[in-house]
Amino acid sequence: MGSTGTVLRELRGAQKSAKGVSLYSRYVNRPAGRVLAAGAYRAGMTPHHVTLTSALFTYGALAAVALVEPSWTLGVLVWAALAVGFAFDSADGQLARLTGRGGPDGEWLDHVVDCGKLLLVHAAVLISFYRFGELPSEAWLLLPLGFQLAAVVTFCAGLLREQLGKAAVSARGPSWAAPASAAPASRVRAVALLPADYGVFCLVFLLLGAPGAFRAGYAVLAVVHTLFLALFLAKWFRELKALRAG
Repeated sequence: MGSTGTVLRELRGAQKSAKGVSLYSRYVNRPAGRVLAAGAYRAGMTPHHVTLTSALFTYGALAAVALVEPSWTLGVLVWAALAVGFAFDSADGQLARLTGRGGPDGEWLDHVVDCGKLLLVHAAVLISFYRFGELPSEAWLLLPLGFQLAAVVTFCAGLLREQLGKAAVSARGPSWAAPASAAPASRVRAVALLPADYGVFCLVFLLLGAPGAFRAGYAVLAVVHTLFLALFLAKWFRELKALRAG
Protein backbone atom coordinates (compact mmCIF):
# COMPACT_ATOMS: atom_id res chain seq x y z
CA MET A 1 0.00 0.00 0.00
CA GLY A 2 1.27 3.43 -0.86
CA SER A 3 -0.40 6.72 0.04
CA THR A 4 -2.47 7.47 3.11
CA GLY A 5 -5.52 7.72 0.86
CA THR A 6 -4.95 4.20 -0.38
CA VAL A 7 -4.59 2.92 3.17
CA LEU A 8 -7.83 4.66 4.19
CA ARG A 9 -9.68 3.04 1.29
CA GLU A 10 -8.38 -0.37 2.35
CA LEU A 11 -9.46 0.30 5.92
CA ARG A 12 -12.98 1.27 4.83
CA GLY A 13 -13.26 -2.15 3.23
CA ALA A 14 -12.16 -3.90 6.41
CA GLN A 15 -14.72 -2.45 8.82
CA LYS A 16 -16.74 -4.50 11.26
CA SER A 17 -20.49 -4.72 10.84
CA ALA A 18 -22.41 -1.65 11.97
CA LYS A 19 -25.08 -3.80 13.64
CA GLY A 20 -25.37 -3.24 17.37
CA VAL A 21 -23.21 -0.10 17.18
CA SER A 22 -24.34 3.34 18.31
CA LEU A 23 -24.28 6.40 16.07
CA TYR A 24 -21.27 7.79 17.94
CA SER A 25 -19.15 4.72 17.31
CA ARG A 26 -20.35 4.40 13.72
CA TYR A 27 -19.92 8.01 12.60
CA VAL A 28 -17.35 9.45 15.02
CA ASN A 29 -15.16 6.88 16.73
CA ARG A 30 -14.67 4.39 13.91
CA PRO A 31 -13.85 7.06 11.28
CA ALA A 32 -11.43 8.71 13.74
CA GLY A 33 -9.91 5.31 14.45
CA ARG A 34 -9.57 4.72 10.72
CA VAL A 35 -7.49 7.88 10.34
CA LEU A 36 -5.33 6.92 13.33
CA ALA A 37 -4.92 3.38 11.98
CA ALA A 38 -3.76 4.78 8.64
CA GLY A 39 -1.25 7.02 10.40
CA ALA A 40 -0.06 4.14 12.56
CA TYR A 41 0.39 1.97 9.48
CA ARG A 42 2.44 4.66 7.76
CA ALA A 43 4.53 5.05 10.94
CA GLY A 44 5.26 1.32 11.11
CA MET A 45 3.35 0.75 14.34
CA THR A 46 1.93 -2.66 15.21
CA PRO A 47 -1.59 -3.20 16.62
CA HIS A 48 0.01 -3.78 20.03
CA HIS A 49 1.65 -0.35 19.85
CA VAL A 50 -1.72 1.21 19.05
CA THR A 51 -3.43 -0.58 21.95
CA LEU A 52 -0.75 0.66 24.36
CA THR A 53 -1.07 4.18 22.96
CA SER A 54 -4.80 3.99 23.71
CA ALA A 55 -3.97 2.93 27.26
CA LEU A 56 -1.51 5.82 27.66
CA PHE A 57 -4.11 8.46 26.73
CA THR A 58 -6.91 6.82 28.71
CA TYR A 59 -5.05 5.99 31.90
CA GLY A 60 -3.29 9.34 31.91
CA ALA A 61 -6.64 11.13 31.74
CA LEU A 62 -8.07 9.01 34.55
CA ALA A 63 -5.05 9.69 36.76
CA ALA A 64 -5.69 13.41 36.23
CA VAL A 65 -9.33 13.01 37.31
CA ALA A 66 -8.21 11.38 40.55
CA LEU A 67 -5.27 13.68 41.34
CA VAL A 68 -6.13 17.14 40.01
CA GLU A 69 -8.77 19.47 41.40
CA PRO A 70 -11.73 19.65 39.01
CA SER A 71 -11.95 22.66 36.68
CA TRP A 72 -13.28 23.52 33.23
CA THR A 73 -9.78 23.24 31.78
CA LEU A 74 -9.25 19.83 33.34
CA GLY A 75 -12.62 18.70 32.01
CA VAL A 76 -11.74 19.60 28.43
CA LEU A 77 -8.32 17.97 28.65
CA VAL A 78 -9.71 14.80 30.22
CA TRP A 79 -12.49 14.50 27.66
CA ALA A 80 -10.06 15.06 24.78
CA ALA A 81 -7.61 12.45 26.08
CA LEU A 82 -10.39 9.91 26.69
CA ALA A 83 -11.84 10.52 23.22
CA VAL A 84 -8.43 10.07 21.58
CA GLY A 85 -7.81 6.95 23.67
CA PHE A 86 -11.17 5.55 22.54
CA ALA A 87 -10.34 6.28 18.90
CA PHE A 88 -7.01 4.45 19.27
CA ASP A 89 -9.00 1.58 20.83
CA SER A 90 -10.87 1.35 17.52
CA ALA A 91 -7.70 1.83 15.49
CA ASP A 92 -5.86 -1.22 16.85
CA GLY A 93 -8.45 -3.66 15.51
CA GLN A 94 -8.65 -1.84 12.19
CA LEU A 95 -4.87 -1.95 11.82
CA ALA A 96 -4.86 -5.66 12.72
CA ARG A 97 -7.41 -6.44 10.01
CA LEU A 98 -5.54 -4.28 7.49
CA THR A 99 -2.18 -5.97 8.09
CA GLY A 100 -3.44 -9.46 8.90
CA ARG A 101 -1.49 -9.30 12.18
CA GLY A 102 -4.44 -9.88 14.47
CA GLY A 103 -4.44 -12.82 16.85
CA PRO A 104 -5.47 -14.00 20.30
CA ASP A 105 -2.59 -12.12 21.92
CA GLY A 106 -3.78 -8.82 20.47
CA GLU A 107 -7.40 -9.48 21.37
CA TRP A 108 -6.33 -10.43 24.90
CA LEU A 109 -4.29 -7.24 25.32
CA ASP A 110 -7.14 -5.11 23.99
CA HIS A 111 -9.62 -6.65 26.45
CA VAL A 112 -7.21 -6.27 29.37
CA VAL A 113 -6.82 -2.55 28.60
CA ASP A 114 -10.59 -2.16 28.22
CA CYS A 115 -11.30 -3.94 31.50
CA GLY A 116 -8.75 -1.77 33.31
CA LYS A 117 -10.36 1.32 31.79
CA LEU A 118 -13.82 0.39 33.07
CA LEU A 119 -12.48 -0.22 36.56
CA LEU A 120 -10.32 2.89 36.71
CA VAL A 121 -12.73 5.44 35.27
CA HIS A 122 -15.20 4.98 38.12
CA ALA A 123 -12.46 4.56 40.72
CA ALA A 124 -11.07 7.92 39.56
CA VAL A 125 -14.48 9.57 39.97
CA LEU A 126 -14.80 8.06 43.45
CA ILE A 127 -11.39 9.43 44.45
CA SER A 128 -12.26 12.84 43.00
CA PHE A 129 -15.55 12.90 44.91
CA TYR A 130 -13.74 12.03 48.13
CA ARG A 131 -10.81 14.44 47.70
CA PHE A 132 -12.42 17.45 46.07
CA GLY A 133 -16.20 17.13 46.11
CA GLU A 134 -18.36 18.99 48.59
CA LEU A 135 -20.94 16.24 48.52
CA PRO A 136 -24.50 16.74 49.76
CA SER A 137 -24.18 13.35 51.43
CA GLU A 138 -21.54 10.66 51.85
CA ALA A 139 -23.97 8.33 50.10
CA TRP A 140 -22.75 9.87 46.82
CA LEU A 141 -19.54 7.87 47.30
CA LEU A 142 -21.56 4.72 46.59
CA LEU A 143 -22.57 5.96 43.14
CA PRO A 144 -19.23 5.29 41.37
CA LEU A 145 -19.14 1.82 42.93
CA GLY A 146 -22.59 1.02 41.58
CA PHE A 147 -21.72 2.44 38.16
CA GLN A 148 -18.51 0.44 38.14
CA LEU A 149 -20.44 -2.75 38.94
CA ALA A 150 -22.88 -2.15 36.07
CA ALA A 151 -20.09 -1.36 33.61
CA VAL A 152 -17.89 -4.34 34.47
CA VAL A 153 -20.76 -6.85 34.54
CA THR A 154 -21.97 -5.57 31.15
CA PHE A 155 -18.46 -5.92 29.72
CA CYS A 156 -17.82 -9.41 31.12
CA ALA A 157 -21.31 -10.72 30.33
CA GLY A 158 -21.05 -9.44 26.76
CA LEU A 159 -17.71 -11.19 26.26
CA LEU A 160 -19.08 -14.41 27.70
CA ARG A 161 -22.16 -14.19 25.47
CA GLU A 162 -19.91 -13.86 22.43
CA GLN A 163 -17.53 -16.67 23.38
CA LEU A 164 -20.19 -19.11 24.59
CA GLY A 165 -22.23 -18.44 21.47
CA LYS A 166 -19.23 -19.25 19.27
CA ALA A 167 -18.53 -22.38 21.32
CA ALA A 168 -22.13 -23.57 20.95
CA VAL A 169 -22.04 -23.07 17.19
CA SER A 170 -18.65 -24.78 16.92
CA ALA A 171 -19.84 -27.78 18.96
CA ARG A 172 -22.65 -28.38 16.47
CA GLY A 173 -20.20 -28.63 13.59
CA PRO A 174 -19.69 -26.57 10.42
CA SER A 175 -23.07 -27.62 8.99
CA TRP A 176 -25.00 -25.83 11.75
CA ALA A 177 -25.22 -22.10 12.18
CA ALA A 178 -27.75 -19.61 13.36
CA PRO A 179 -29.58 -17.99 10.45
CA ALA A 180 -27.90 -14.78 9.36
CA SER A 181 -29.99 -11.66 9.05
CA ALA A 182 -29.70 -9.74 5.83
CA ALA A 183 -31.39 -6.68 7.31
CA PRO A 184 -29.25 -3.55 7.39
CA ALA A 185 -28.11 -2.03 10.65
CA SER A 186 -31.02 -0.28 12.35
CA ARG A 187 -30.72 3.50 12.68
CA VAL A 188 -33.28 3.47 15.50
CA ARG A 189 -31.21 0.93 17.43
CA ALA A 190 -28.06 2.98 16.78
CA VAL A 191 -29.74 6.03 18.32
CA ALA A 192 -31.14 4.03 21.25
CA LEU A 193 -27.65 2.74 22.07
CA LEU A 194 -26.14 6.23 22.32
CA PRO A 195 -26.58 6.56 26.12
CA ALA A 196 -24.68 3.28 26.61
CA ASP A 197 -21.77 4.25 24.33
CA TYR A 198 -18.45 4.87 26.08
CA GLY A 199 -17.73 7.83 23.81
CA VAL A 200 -20.97 9.51 24.89
CA PHE A 201 -20.19 8.72 28.53
CA CYS A 202 -16.86 10.53 28.19
CA LEU A 203 -18.73 13.78 27.41
CA VAL A 204 -19.80 14.05 31.06
CA PHE A 205 -16.22 15.00 31.99
CA LEU A 206 -16.71 18.30 30.17
CA LEU A 207 -18.81 19.23 33.23
CA LEU A 208 -15.95 18.83 35.72
CA GLY A 209 -15.85 22.62 36.17
CA ALA A 210 -19.37 22.52 37.63
CA PRO A 211 -19.34 19.79 40.32
CA GLY A 212 -23.09 19.75 40.82
CA ALA A 213 -23.78 19.39 37.10
CA PHE A 214 -21.12 16.70 36.81
CA ARG A 215 -22.65 14.71 39.68
CA ALA A 216 -26.11 15.00 38.15
CA GLY A 217 -24.94 13.98 34.67
CA TYR A 218 -22.89 11.11 36.06
CA ALA A 219 -25.86 9.91 38.15
CA VAL A 220 -28.20 9.97 35.13
CA LEU A 221 -25.71 7.93 33.09
CA ALA A 222 -25.33 5.47 35.98
CA VAL A 223 -29.08 4.87 36.01
CA VAL A 224 -29.20 4.53 32.21
CA HIS A 225 -26.29 2.05 32.14
CA THR A 226 -27.94 -0.01 34.89
CA LEU A 227 -31.17 -0.19 32.88
CA PHE A 228 -29.22 -1.20 29.77
CA LEU A 229 -27.46 -3.89 31.81
CA ALA A 230 -30.81 -5.40 32.80
CA LEU A 231 -31.98 -5.37 29.17
CA PHE A 232 -28.72 -6.83 27.86
CA LEU A 233 -28.64 -9.61 30.45
CA ALA A 234 -32.19 -10.68 29.63
CA LYS A 235 -31.46 -10.59 25.90
CA TRP A 236 -28.16 -12.52 26.12
CA PHE A 237 -29.69 -15.14 28.43
CA ARG A 238 -32.54 -15.76 25.98
CA GLU A 239 -30.09 -16.04 23.07
CA LEU A 240 -27.87 -18.57 24.84
CA LYS A 241 -30.89 -20.56 25.97
CA ALA A 242 -32.12 -20.64 22.36
CA LEU A 243 -28.73 -21.92 21.22
CA ARG A 244 -28.93 -24.77 23.71
CA ALA A 245 -32.43 -25.68 22.63
CA GLY A 246 -31.85 -25.21 18.90
